[in-house]
Amino acid sequence: MDNRRKKKLTFFTIGLIFLLSGVEYAVILPTVWRYLQTLDAAPYFLGLALSAFSLSGLLSGPLFGHWSDRKRTTKKVILFANLFEIIGNFMYFMGFSKWFLLSSRLVAGIGTGAGSSIFGFLTRSTAPEDRATVFAAVMACRQAGLLIGVRNKTLCNTFLPHLQLFMCMLWLLLQLVVIFMYWDLPPQERGKAKDSVNQHITDAEHKKGLTEEDDDEEKPLMRSQELVGSYGTVVTSDPPACHNHAASDATLNHTSSPDPHRSSKFLREEVVVLLAAQFITLFNQTALETMVTPLTQKYFGYGELENSIMYCLCGVEVIAGFLFVRWLSRRVAERVVLAIGLTICNISGVWCLIFLANPIGGFSWQLTEFIIGVFLQVLGLPFVAVAQVSLFSKVTAERTQGFSQGVRRSVGGLATILGPLWAGGLTENMYIMMGVMMALLVLLTVCKRKLDQTKDRMLIKVPSWCISIFPMEM
Repeated sequence: MDNRRKKKLTFFTIGLIFLLSGVEYAVILPTVWRYLQTLDAAPYFLGLALSAFSLSGLLSGPLFGHWSDRKRTTKKVILFANLFEIIGNFMYFMGFSKWFLLSSRLVAGIGTGAGSSIFGFLTRSTAPEDRATVFAAVMACRQAGLLIGVRNKTLCNTFLPHLQLFMCMLWLLLQLVVIFMYWDLPPQERGKAKDSVNQHITDAEHKKGLTEEDDDEEKPLMRSQELVGSYGTVVTSDPPACHNHAASDATLNHTSSPDPHRSSKFLREEVVVLLAAQFITLFNQTALETMVTPLTQKYFGYGELENSIMYCLCGVEVIAGFLFVRWLSRRVAERVVLAIGLTICNISGVWCLIFLANPIGGFSWQLTEFIIGVFLQVLGLPFVAVAQVSLFSKVTAERTQGFSQGVRRSVGGLATILGPLWAGGLTENMYIMMGVMMALLVLLTVCKRKLDQTKDRMLIKVPSWCISIFPMEM
């Protein structure tokens, strides 16, 4: 079997993994409270059960990512992580007590740590200019799983908790799929991205050289190495004329990786901003998911059926958004995609703060206000999610992508724990809840804009002879 076919089957398997994880989450969310009630659990156990899954995933992600970085294998990590999903779902099916059910969610959450290894694998096995499209497709698969789970909410309630036994069987079948259809791509496959970018830059330099061969006086006596990098990088005065955004973003990863001390730090400005984007978007998303149900019940009298329809429509919008971002990322830089997403999120935050915190007007006007606010909030999510994941993979070292993605996912896991807690405790104080969410978005937007301005100031044109005489430590 040739490498191209192996790569397609491997990516198909990754899509199945994220699809199944989305289905499991959507199945658990509407059924866990009824299940806990049959075990005489107190109301606070609902928060514990939902948070336990995120907590164990938060802790296991960096560990699994570090394992895949050191051993340069992802298949074994996935097979090992899926065992926790199988055991956890089987424990959930058994349901001896409320503490046993809580333990089942802790065990199953460990399996989600394989996601950091998978994102690290995708970073190393795809070209930088194609990375955003791949990430968008993977995220769309998980959203499709969420949509499938929400649409089968009636089935979930009817066969509770036997559906978890079905999920256990699906994870077992997925083990067979991983064994026979997943391959760790060879090193030469991973090196094609850098070679293609270097070839692109070489061709651009050659074309530029042909157009300037008569201009001998302006040529430097010694050609220095071209430095095209991330924020704060100094470039020479003769960059390639047709060096597009894909090649520029592609070199971010390679310019930062040679220095192990710089690449291992997560306190660089661009890394902190991207981690903040991960936290704030997930925090706001989960807070919105938490407040939507009591909000619709209070103002519109919605029940389970109406809320299920609403979640289905939101799922369709998110999937369409990821597909659009997948198309858009081939044509514009990830920073542009991130800026579009932050703009939409800020507009949504202002709208929700004005109209949803204290709805005005009659029923039809309040419903319109609610629909527009939720639509804008959901619309901005794919832009920010895809852009920040892709950029994060380029400003962190490629050789430690598994661990770096684990840290990123841990930050997201922390947001999914704190978001519901924040919104759940402030459903009667909407101005405070939405005001803080809006303040976080404004802070993120200002930091991102300030970082872009700093980058533009630092990308000064330095003559090549200066760098030849005074070499700079990179």
